[in-house]
Amino acid sequence: MKIIFKKIFPIFLVGVLFLIFFSSISLAITAEECEIKIGKGQLELKDAQDCEAIFNQLYQQAGEQRRSLRSEITKFNATIAITTTRIYATIGQIEALEKEIAALTAKIGRLDISLDQISQILIKRITETYKKGKIETFSLFLSSKSFSEFTSRYKYLKVMQLHDRKLMVQMESVRTSFEDQKTLKEKKQDELEAAKKKLESQKILLARQKVDKENLLRLTQNNELRYQQLLAASQAEVEAIQGIIAGRGQETEVGKVNQGNNIATIITGFSACSTGTHLHFQIAEGSDVKNPFSYLKNINLIDDSGGDAHNATGDWDWPLNEPIRLTQGFGSDTSAIRSRIVWYDFHTGIDVVSDDRAIKAVKPGTLYRGSIACGGGTLRYVRVDHDDSGIDTYYLHVNY
Repeated sequence: MKIIFKKIFPIFLVGVLFLIFFSSISLAITAEECEIKIGKGQLELKDAQDCEAIFNQLYQQAGEQRRSLRSEITKFNATIAITTTRIYATIGQIEALEKEIAALTAKIGRLDISLDQISQILIKRITETYKKGKIETFSLFLSSKSFSEFTSRYKYLKVMQLHDRKLMVQMESVRTSFEDQKTLKEKKQDELEAAKKKLESQKILLARQKVDKENLLRLTQNNELRYQQLLAASQAEVEAIQGIIAGRGQETEVGKVNQGNNIATIITGFSACSTGTHLHFQIAEGSDVKNPFSYLKNINLIDDSGGDAHNATGDWDWPLNEPIRLTQGFGSDTSAIRSRIVWYDFHTGIDVVSDDRAIKAVKPGTLYRGSIACGGGTLRYVRVDHDDSGIDTYYLHVNY
């Protein structure tokens, strides 16, 4: 046993020392220090990467917890901090690129002037040297007092020619360097423009993250019970919609309806799986949900959603009379989803409301009135099976 211990103990000790050393590295800067530096606008570029890693870890830890208002606020704080550190890093990148470009510009400017001047001097010197080499060799011999003097003067002439040739080679090398630096400057300018665009997108993202967090606090009234109620209602609604699409709702056929016929009215106030007055309008072909904006006409839609996409490109009339307000758009990038006030991560229809509570069929078809259990109550809806396609439209949170 003692022999085994003697063999294992050094390995164990090395492991402990490694953990201590690793911990000392990872704790080079703390989350609190990162937050203080960010708050004061003093986060240095060298700390940005470490701070981003710390905030990523905090986000992951919050994501592993039970979903609560507190954990969601922690995740928002972490994502806001991550985006902020990335902004600092991008600003540092921009400043470094601007300094490089300024230095290259100054260097290129000096080289541009000196290259022209030296080129003129060299051309003149080489021309004169070659003239002497070709025309004055015999004169040089006659003007020399001795053969030794002629030899010396001739060697000197050859050395000058060789020297001028070397200068020309050097000049070509400088010119090549000059062109390379101009190319490098252009590359750095492209990088600078890309970094500036990245900075703008990061600032937009940061502003949106802050708004989404404010929406979470406003709509939950910073109350955990209220938050859990919102999650439960949205979860029950999604499960009910899935049941309706799957044919599990209790439906009664009413008969044929034409485009524009009144088929129901919006329930005012709270109802089963609804936290307020609105119509959930959904289009599906079998189990495949469609984006309603691809079918509805472009109108002067009032955006009360918080900025959800609402570019309508179709030719269908809307199910409500104008003016119509959009309270949530279609898809995964809605304000409600980003604000984390709903249980789901994809909105399968659109939520709209109008002062006129009447609901109209968007196209001709067969009308069905239905209901399904939802959140301890009964969610009422109508469905129109359209004659000219395999598409059905659904209208939820209604009276008929």
